[in-house]
Amino acid sequence: MSSINQSGTIDQSGTFKLGDRNVKRLGYGAMQLAGPGVFGPPKNTGAALAVLREAVASGVNHIDTADFYGPHVTNQIIREALAPYSADLVIVTKLGARRGADGSWMPGFSREALTEAVHDNLRNLGLDVLDVVNLRSMFDVHGPAEGSIEAPLTVLAELQQKGLIRHIGLSNVTPTQVAEGRRICDIVCVQNHYNLAHRTDDTLIDDLARDGVPYVPFFPIGGFTPLQSDTLNIVAARLDRRPMTVALAWLLHRSPNILLIPGTSSVAHLRENIAAASLVLSENDLKELDAIAS
Repeated sequence: MSSINQSGTIDQSGTFKLGDRNVKRLGYGAMQLAGPGVFGPPKNTGAALAVLREAVASGVNHIDTADFYGPHVTNQIIREALAPYSADLVIVTKLGARRGADGSWMPGFSREALTEAVHDNLRNLGLDVLDVVNLRSMFDVHGPAEGSIEAPLTVLAELQQKGLIRHIGLSNVTPTQVAEGRRICDIVCVQNHYNLAHRTDDTLIDDLARDGVPYVPFFPIGGFTPLQSDTLNIVAARLDRRPMTVALAWLLHRSPNILLIPGTSSVAHLRENIAAASLVLSENDLKELDAIAS
């Protein structure tokens, strides 16, 4: 498990391989840097820049983003805050969705849309090649739904062969789609909705762990509606930690292939999230927390 050294940064020992790079198991998700509804600019761009710089200064070297956050907003903020990027920083982005003028979420699966999105990400992040690109399935905006991902994934594989993408992952997918994707190209990570209370992917996580493939839970502390649990509150009070810190620590205990990307627009909350890397949960803590899903 990860730990924090005396300087307050994430210890290097808490890492897992993502593509061809080792990243800290506790990273940062940039979605909350955009405006309300993940649309438009933030209320305070200076605060957004400060959160990113604090994350990297604290040892975070895995940042998750998407050019459809804003759109374009978070990637431009990341570039302003962190470029030129440190050699060990891995930026993971997503394709497959686009935004309407009203902020609505729509599929962006066509060859033209995916190709344009790759170039948008490269330009807004200020990169020559994207470290990892996750194809987000959009057969249902609200969650995984069955449907073949062969056509869009083939487009990304072709862009990978052209040198614009190093590695490919999947997001918002079913186990069937994961299996289909792995027949088409090397899949270096899977990013799905998962947390203490939402555990549909328990079997998938274990299957990926056996193959050394990272699983990256989004909404790790509940998303737009934070986790609500009396049991979580009781365990947190006993440990003298925030409930959300305990929820993140549970995920780090859950499986060694889990990489966390909690998001926040607050430096104070960022520090509380990072504290999850040093929180050791007892067998009794884990037993109580595991029961929340049932």
